[in-house]
Amino acid sequence: QVQLVESGGGLVQAGGSLRLSCAAAGRSSSDYALGWIRQAPGKVREFAAAISWSGLRTFYADSVKGRFTISRDNAKNTVYLQMNSLKPEDTAVYYCAASREFTEVIAQYIYRGQGTQVTVSS
Repeated sequence: QVQLVESGGGLVQAGGSLRLSCAAAGRSSSDYALGWIRQAPGKVREFAAAISWSGLRTFYADSVKGRFTISRDNAKNTVYLQMNSLKPEDTAVYYCAASREFTEVIAQYIYRGQGTQVTVSS
């Protein structure tokens, strides 16, 4: 079992930045790939970014590539999502999630946090 707790969401103007954090707890949480999945109101969940357990591999959705950076600190059991050049269409609830595989397939993320709201105003 892996517990995930997100923080860092908020309201920001378009073009601004936010950094999300996700604290992971539980047995062997550092053995899991971690990702960020987002869901905007009235829309389906969307994969945003993933990082392997070692931190050496990352993958981004085209919609965030070049603007978002995912990183992790296994000593602190924490994963981060640095979001720059934010757009109104980035408005969503952002969920931290854990998977046994390094993947962009949402269904393979078996643990998920409660989410943190990110709102980007135009």
